[in-house]
Amino acid sequence: MTRLGVGLAALGRPAYINVGRDGELPATRSVEAMRAACWAVLDEAYAAGVRRVDAARSYGLAEDFLAAWLAARGHADVIVSSKWGYAYLGDWRLDAPVHEVKEHTAARFRIQLAETLDLLGDRLALYQVHSLTLDSPLWTEADLLAALGELRDGGVRVGFSTTGPAQGETIARALDVEIGGRRLFSAVQSTWNPLEPSAAPRLAEAHAAGWSTTVKEALANGRLAVDPPAAIIALARRHGVGPDAIALAAALAQPWADTVLLGPAGVHQLRSNLACLEVRLDDPAGLEALAGPPGEYWARRSALPWT
Repeated sequence: MTRLGVGLAALGRPAYINVGRDGELPATRSVEAMRAACWAVLDEAYAAGVRRVDAARSYGLAEDFLAAWLAARGHADVIVSSKWGYAYLGDWRLDAPVHEVKEHTAARFRIQLAETLDLLGDRLALYQVHSLTLDSPLWTEADLLAALGELRDGGVRVGFSTTGPAQGETIARALDVEIGGRRLFSAVQSTWNPLEPSAAPRLAEAHAAGWSTTVKEALANGRLAVDPPAAIIALARRHGVGPDAIALAAALAQPWADTVLLGPAGVHQLRSNLACLEVRLDDPAGLEALAGPPGEYWARRSALPWT
């Protein structure tokens, strides 16, 4: 269970791009109802042995929900990570014209770090640049890099998540970033699933360098659970689990993957996800034929509606 974590992208706000959420979330997605759903998932995950939780400033009230849950439950052994770089603009609306906006600047970092620390305080173990890409201004903004170095030197691990078809190139560039004679980053969170495994070689390189490597979107934003390819359906039937468990087991089978994030919208999905622990894929490479061009994968992801 130490290799699984819970991501709160689907539970901290009423709208997200994951498919297959409608039947799992509360009928009325009020703040109170979403908080209760989030706490129910966190309680169930903790009871099952999961001890990692990942949030972000742009996940609506995810950090608020998590902070209140930690205070109420008193769990001292939960490892908490969060992300900065996107601001939530959805105003708790399903039909918001803009749900989030990205800004990788020193000013945004300082504002969001203060907001995160106000909620999570010394529970924050890892703070990540949200969706770092090759065109981010971070690479050349000296003030921002220095501020991230100060956070690292203060005892909080500094990392980043990746997105888009150039995930591997982003990881490669980040491996070379040094502040004060030491690597700035020591953790990376990337999309990996049977449909989009292109970042694997660079993730293996980061793992070999001693970085913490985390898989996100192992279910391709729900696509592998709701509309899985025939190969995954066949494996699910063979193992007596859902297709989601097969996709998650494939991620766990990657030798470089330290942690695999689950992103359930409710307790039922969480329990289905946790069945991945019952699966040992003899030949995970048998799913390699499912991979397509990264550009096509990310174009389809970009077209997913917020619901």
